[in-house]
Amino acid sequence: MEIDQKTGELLVKLAREAVTKHFRGEKVTPVKGLEEKRGAFVTIHKYPSLELRGCIGFVEPIFPLWEAVTKAALNAAFNDIRFSPLTEDELELVIFEVSVLFEPELIRVSNPKEYLEKIYPGDGIILKWGIFSGVFLPQVWEIIPEKEDFLNALCEKAGLPHGSWLERGVKLYKFKVAAFREEEPYGRIIQIL
Repeated sequence: MEIDQKTGELLVKLAREAVTKHFRGEKVTPVKGLEEKRGAFVTIHKYPSLELRGCIGFVEPIFPLWEAVTKAALNAAFNDIRFSPLTEDELELVIFEVSVLFEPELIRVSNPKEYLEKIYPGDGIILKWGIFSGVFLPQVWEIIPEKEDFLNALCEKAGLPHGSWLERGVKLYKFKVAAFREEEPYGRIIQIL
């Protein structure tokens, strides 16, 4: 399935609708044309600062896309442990962003230092080491543009000390996304990646 502008708009509206309906005790119904299983994240930003207000998603394609976006939106709004649950009054003060993931690819290296040569801004990165794992969407490069800083912050997110990405046995995967965001609350939806 191609994630074009029309699909991106539909997904962002679906994310907002899921949270809005939650406040009314209603559920989102399946959306025709969005049945393919895909990984997806929903990010909620304060407007206009774009400060993070919640972000949760699914790396693996375990749900149909409409359901992945619905579940991610509800989790980002109400279950991101970094923030208090979103209130209904905040709906006018936040913007929704949806990132649809393309299949992650294992980055093969003979020496972990080679990771620095094989990752680039624009890559989403997944770190896995035993029971530890962490994910950064490509948008995180806007906040952390240096490769080593990016990987160290990802280690921290995974619950590991800085520099753990240099340990043998750590696996890094990279992926691309198609990402769409409201320009303002309830506003026009643009593609950002």
